[in-house]
Amino acid sequence: MFVDIAKINVKAGKGGNGSVAFRREKYVPLGGPAGGDGGDGGSIILVADEGLRTLMDFRYKRHYQAENGEDGRGKKQYGSDGKDMYLRVPTGTLVKDEETGIVLADLKVDGQEYVCARGGRGGKGNVKFKNSIRRTPRFAEPGTKGEEREVLLELKLIADVGLVGFPNVGKSTILASVTSAKPKIANYHFTTLKPNLGVVMIGEGHSYVLADIPGLIEGASEGAGLGLEFLRHVERTKLLLHVIDASGQEDRDPVEDFYKINEELKNYSEKLTKKEQIIVLNKMDLPQSLENVEKIKKEFIDYEIIEVSAATGEGLDFLKKRAYERLLEIEEEIEFVDEVQVEQFFDRKERDTIVVSREEDYFLAEGEFLERLVASTNFDDFESFSYFQKVLIDKGVIEKLRELGAKEGDLISVCGIEFDFVD
Repeated sequence: MFVDIAKINVKAGKGGNGSVAFRREKYVPLGGPAGGDGGDGGSIILVADEGLRTLMDFRYKRHYQAENGEDGRGKKQYGSDGKDMYLRVPTGTLVKDEETGIVLADLKVDGQEYVCARGGRGGKGNVKFKNSIRRTPRFAEPGTKGEEREVLLELKLIADVGLVGFPNVGKSTILASVTSAKPKIANYHFTTLKPNLGVVMIGEGHSYVLADIPGLIEGASEGAGLGLEFLRHVERTKLLLHVIDASGQEDRDPVEDFYKINEELKNYSEKLTKKEQIIVLNKMDLPQSLENVEKIKKEFIDYEIIEVSAATGEGLDFLKKRAYERLLEIEEEIEFVDEVQVEQFFDRKERDTIVVSREEDYFLAEGEFLERLVASTNFDDFESFSYFQKVLIDKGVIEKLRELGAKEGDLISVCGIEFDFVD
């Protein structure tokens, strides 16, 4: 089974909570705070593996969660970090944010890694809040949540040369003849139900990867047949070998077939129309092919045309060597992930944004940073509450409330915790 697209949910581990603890040893008077920090949560990391060929594993399991960090303990003991989770995907896998479609990573090299969901940060223990004024802090910081998101994994095979053309024109036979690949071959449409890859050896140290791209028929770019599933794999190739049945069997017109396939490539992506093509006239061992070859050559004078017979092997040696020569002439096309766009989308500062608003005589202060602050505050402890107020002043929340018209005694809600405004 070939699966080349999968949607998964990834959730990194939560950071461990900081500890509130004090030294209690018999001969250590006024031992002071001794609460350790929590451990960081585990991250989820995607790793490119050239040994994999499909995304099938992700079809049956779609939810992945990394390990949480341990809570801190007394005696200044830190909680251990959660273990990272590594998910192996085939080389050539694009990682996209499911909601926006932004490409987050392009895993094109074996062993390449991408941190798909970053683990939460461990909270600080109360020992970290001790200072010259606050000698016995009775509060600690909770761990932050790990990142969670839906991502789309999309596999685009990495091949140097792609075989395109209508079904049953001999693409699989050509692939089997010039490589060691063993595709399924028979005389009926859609024998090939998944892309097949093979390595073409030209000589010692000289080779390239050839892919048989199946399923291209008229209307493929709109979902007809198997085309829409596999057109994406053409995007990775540098050179296309456009295979035409020169014999015109099944009452087909070879010239018309060529234009129909190119129209489908154009409809799918303008980028595909810019790829270099060599026209491969197959089945030249049949008498009908000899009758059509001159007509085809007159129509396509701007293209290089190579005549072959996949059945007899005629012309295949020249074809594979010529394709290699053309590859050397084509400049490497490098696709860059828009790192600026990704940075903006997942900017960590956005998660620290504080929103202060007014609803009639009611004032609200909200944001993920304030949620963490509220969770770490012991409102029954004077020092902890004083620290809470100081942070609100330092972050400009009090000033924003004044600007919105907050007065002494007005009701203020900070992430669900209500106070009277004191100016």
